[in-house]
Amino acid sequence: MARQKLRFKPYAHPAGGWGAAAATAKALMQESVLTKGSRALLSMNQPGGFKCPSCAWPDAHCTKKLEFCENGAKALAHEATKFRAHRDFFARHSVTEMAAQSDYWLEKQGRLTEPMRYDAATDHYVPVSWDDAFALIGQHLRTLEDPNQAEFYTSGRTPNEAAFLYAILGRAFGTNNFPDCSNMCHAPTSRGLPPSIGIGKGTCVMEDWDHTQAIFILGQNPGTNSPRMMSNLVEARKRGVPIIAVNPMPERALIEFTEPQDVIQMARFGHTDIASDFLQIRIGGDLAFLKGMMRALFERDAAGEGVLDHDFIRDHTSGLDALRADVMAHDWPELVEACGLPEAKIRECADIYAKSDATMIAYGMGITQHQRGTELVQQISNLLLLRGNYGKPGAGIVPVRGHSNVQGDRTVGINEAPTEAYLDRVRDAFGFEPARAPGHHAVETVAAMEAGTVRVFIGLGGNFVRAVPDTDRAYRAMRSVGLTVGIATKLNRGHVVHGHEALILPVIARSEVLATAKGEQFVTIEDAMANVTASRGVLEPASPDLIGEVEIVCRIAQAAVPDSPVKWAEYAQDYDLIRDKIAEVFPEIYTDFNTRIQQPMGFHLEVPPRQRIWNTPDGRANFLILPGLEVNDPVADPTMLRLATIRSHDQFNTTVYSDNDRYRGIRGGRMVLFMNAEDIAANGLSEGAEIALETISTDGEPRRVEGLSVVRYSLPRGAVAGYYPELNPLLPLYYFDPLSGTPAAKSIPVRIVAG
Repeated sequence: MARQKLRFKPYAHPAGGWGAAAATAKALMQESVLTKGSRALLSMNQPGGFKCPSCAWPDAHCTKKLEFCENGAKALAHEATKFRAHRDFFARHSVTEMAAQSDYWLEKQGRLTEPMRYDAATDHYVPVSWDDAFALIGQHLRTLEDPNQAEFYTSGRTPNEAAFLYAILGRAFGTNNFPDCSNMCHAPTSRGLPPSIGIGKGTCVMEDWDHTQAIFILGQNPGTNSPRMMSNLVEARKRGVPIIAVNPMPERALIEFTEPQDVIQMARFGHTDIASDFLQIRIGGDLAFLKGMMRALFERDAAGEGVLDHDFIRDHTSGLDALRADVMAHDWPELVEACGLPEAKIRECADIYAKSDATMIAYGMGITQHQRGTELVQQISNLLLLRGNYGKPGAGIVPVRGHSNVQGDRTVGINEAPTEAYLDRVRDAFGFEPARAPGHHAVETVAAMEAGTVRVFIGLGGNFVRAVPDTDRAYRAMRSVGLTVGIATKLNRGHVVHGHEALILPVIARSEVLATAKGEQFVTIEDAMANVTASRGVLEPASPDLIGEVEIVCRIAQAAVPDSPVKWAEYAQDYDLIRDKIAEVFPEIYTDFNTRIQQPMGFHLEVPPRQRIWNTPDGRANFLILPGLEVNDPVADPTMLRLATIRSHDQFNTTVYSDNDRYRGIRGGRMVLFMNAEDIAANGLSEGAEIALETISTDGEPRRVEGLSVVRYSLPRGAVAGYYPELNPLLPLYYFDPLSGTPAAKSIPVRIVAG
């Protein structure tokens, strides 16, 4: 496909506004669904409608007639597209030909319409019946020497009902190998917060935004990754709430934003200034920043100012003395050097925090994707605990989840290290003894493929091979597998980088009507603030040959575990029965699921810290220590730069909607490297120069990406940024957080080499 010439022109307008409106209309027109898509948007995130297939931000109590953002509209447009990848498309294009195309080209071919099987003799996908597809999967699974030779991957788009049964399928089969997309993003939240506050979720709800007195946003770009959050930030700023944004890259939406649904502001071409202060921290400097804020609080409290909530600390926490000793061991010059911010600025932030009686701290993958991301999340919790910012209106921790049901999938059992209590309840509810040994997360899955111990890989959505680190190794590993199964709505890289045998199984999309022999069904979604709501599609399915994810899971189970006591055939037809079982396995949060989900706005799952209940071993919230000031291993190389991989504004996870990135001023290309002007000069480069990057590896394996164009951008010295997944080849498989398995994609040590 012909590409435009790469162009860079800084974007000087507010984010949102007319640019977002135009981009929404353009996406609907390009997919030829302007009328159909516009009607569907009126049902998205509304009672009786369907949940956005994009981000996990909660709905605003349905006070708006249009409860969607630009990127949600793009996701819907690409899902509702008129274009189809029919069997004749696969007849025209071999897998080798498709593999040579871009991710964008694969996405643009449209919706899959029937099951396809890879024919090695012709190097083409050919049609296969559903019965034959499930028979092939069953044959491969039943002949494995060990259940742990199978991997069951899950995308965060998977609804609760399908994810719950998928977890039961894997455990009935005999494995806990459940790599999922959260392994690449918020697993540090799931692993880090339970020892701190007793649950691996955020503690805030939408009402808290109306009561908060200060907001800190660390390592998160809401204007692109969760744009509906911008409405909450706009309202907070109108009330005069200070918003402190901490990020190596200035993000346009956190500087100026025009609310597309604010008619007056749109008519006047106005905007809201969002961040009251934008702090350009060095990559990996968040730990030093947090410790600096805590040091400032400890100093002031020791001077008698009473800035700590001593009553809360006494009644609810453990470990304060150890935290104080760890923080005070670092003097101010150390802290300033490590985070790249002046002491006065850190103290100013601490003062804003000390004056606020209700503070929310939101964070994204700029926090979690480091080698000590799990412990870094715990430092955010430490800061909140010092002033009792849990269990009161307007206060708490806000991990901004990415995919629409990634949190829900974890809640209902997608976890490679399940608790014994959960496994006991599965045993009691379904009448079989589930697998007990911990399974693989995503990085371990690739390593197991390389070792030859994986023979079947099933992907329930997602684009695993493109999302994981060390792209070249991941491709080789995936191609060594006996059978790969991709359950998807559209083509992606995982369908052309496959095992010896391969299947593509197309599914009914979130926005489409889902009907079984028992009548129309609905699914449920848990958003990033633990609200569970129903999702009912409104569009006609893209093909009569599509079936739902639940039925696919059930039929795989019937083929793989034919003697299972689980009533798979019944669950495939009646989703109420699945929800009854979810309530049985999770009685503390899902009691009376089928009744409560009938409420127009669904219901909220219990988050005990909101009541200052701490489900930790000692029954208290815990201050936890991360020694030192570095969240990544030091590199003794004077040429080293820290690379952060990022998404463009025209992208959702690995799905690329275009080669443009409006807010960063990029048009016509994705092979760019954003650099500080002084770093450009120090490396003897000029803007627009073509260079290559190579990883400073510790395993002796070369990792290199060529053909990158240098773009001057506002970044701290020593920091560079480029697009994911194009730069995933530079991220070593070994470079991850050992507590969560999450790849350290925001801090890859690299050097510039001749292009």
